[in-house]
Amino acid sequence: MARNNTNIRKTRRVFRSKSKLGKAPGHIGYVGLKERTSSKISVLQYDADTIKESQIDSHDITFADGFCSLLNIIGISDESSIDGIGRSFNLNNLLLEDVMDAFQRPKIDEYDNHIFAVLKMLYINSDHKIIVEHIALNLVPNGVILFQETEEDVFDGVKERIAKKHGRIRARGADYLFFALLDALVDNYYMVLEDYRDRLELLEEEAYGNPTDETARKIQILKKEILRIRKWVFPAKEIIIRLLQTEHPLMTKDTKLFLRDTLDHCIEINEDIQLYREMATSIMEIYMTQISNKMNEVMKVLTVIAAIFIPLTFLAGVYGMNFENIPELRFEDGYFVLWGVFLIVGIGLLLFFKGKKWL
Repeated sequence: MARNNTNIRKTRRVFRSKSKLGKAPGHIGYVGLKERTSSKISVLQYDADTIKESQIDSHDITFADGFCSLLNIIGISDESSIDGIGRSFNLNNLLLEDVMDAFQRPKIDEYDNHIFAVLKMLYINSDHKIIVEHIALNLVPNGVILFQETEEDVFDGVKERIAKKHGRIRARGADYLFFALLDALVDNYYMVLEDYRDRLELLEEEAYGNPTDETARKIQILKKEILRIRKWVFPAKEIIIRLLQTEHPLMTKDTKLFLRDTLDHCIEINEDIQLYREMATSIMEIYMTQISNKMNEVMKVLTVIAAIFIPLTFLAGVYGMNFENIPELRFEDGYFVLWGVFLIVGIGLLLFFKGKKWL
């Protein structure tokens, strides 16, 4: 398993470097490991009284006046569709390059007529493996453009809130929708971290109880995964801070009040990640201590056995010498006497060690 993970990481590095090699900045081309598929594009438009959703073509995109729109593009490997969306909204090619680069680090960029953010969506599948999906959000006048790799997402709660006629999200503008999507991504980080917390607690019990070589491997894998999560999650705090500090006209003061709460969540999540990282290190230390204690117990038993047999070996060596003038050799019951001495010395040493609580 470890060898397979190493091969995957090497494949990702080589794949990205070759895909970027020799290409001009702003080149529109998919960089990732997902299978290339056609993009599915839908638009959800709503106001305080009306909501409508439809599937559309990448070259036939318009946002109706008076509505807040959520344009959802599923599949970022379809270069023609992404290019068509870019032309419809006059998006910079550098932005589209970041949209199609699944390895792009989370970031935020401000343009004259839109705000662009890249994040990572994390969730745990049925096999308790972490899934990372590339997400790009683009706040434009009257709407948000959402790019995602696959249909799996964490935005069901946001869509349910939009469906409620008298909900807060229906009464506010596109910047609040942008905040709601960001908040959903950040809140889902809690779910991922809860899974890792449970796994850490189980590993801690295993390290205390009956640690094996497999325990050490699990701890090391978990520690590396926590570091990977930190790489994906930590920049979200920077994104929220930038949004709070921006003077961009698309981001209103009312929405910034809600972003402060999201910033608090980001700070708490980063603190939890640091705590879990320290827990993983502590569990590894516990494992090493338990293994050392087991080794010490074995060495103690062997030392006691050696201590008991040293005097017996000495006696056996003395009377095993080939000299004729050893007086005890002429004793008729010398053999039995020597065995008696052996037993007395051995049992005496054993009782002495038990009295010292060395056994």
